[in-house]
Amino acid sequence: MLKEELTIIIKELLPNAVIEEAGEWLNFSLEATEFKQAALQLRNFNQMPFDFLFCLTCVDWKTHFTMVYHLRSKKTNDNIVIKVKLNRDTPEIDTVSEIWRTAEFHEREVFDLFGIIFLQHPDLRRLLLTDDWLARISAYSCTHKYNHCY
Repeated sequence: MLKEELTIIIKELLPNAVIEEAGEWLNFSLEATEFKQAALQLRNFNQMPFDFLFCLTCVDWKTHFTMVYHLRSKKTNDNIVIKVKLNRDTPEIDTVSEIWRTAEFHEREVFDLFGIIFLQHPDLRRLLLTDDWLARISAYSCTHKYNHCY
């Protein structure tokens, strides 16, 4: 599908999405409070279900974090990129591990390396680094109710 056609579909499905012009794939931003519901809508969209999360990462911009989700519809082979800006002082977002199973390890990696808290994650613990590694864990993560400071 052409990027312009996909843009129209996404704007109809997610009217609050802010479309970015750059990039090979359709890129758009959403508010963190809208992200979980939008993820469900995209996963369950009959015309082109975005049923494969093939990349999830985080970018540290020093003033804020940006979560970046790459999704593919296996039905149409279309790809989209969703970006969600997170407050640096309270870096948290709802998990999407129950929507896309691949998110479970990706979210653990982002937690481990950036200190992002994924709310309602089934197993949010270190994946790569040793338990005594604190350099990338934010003060918020250390004092968060999930007590992930080691």
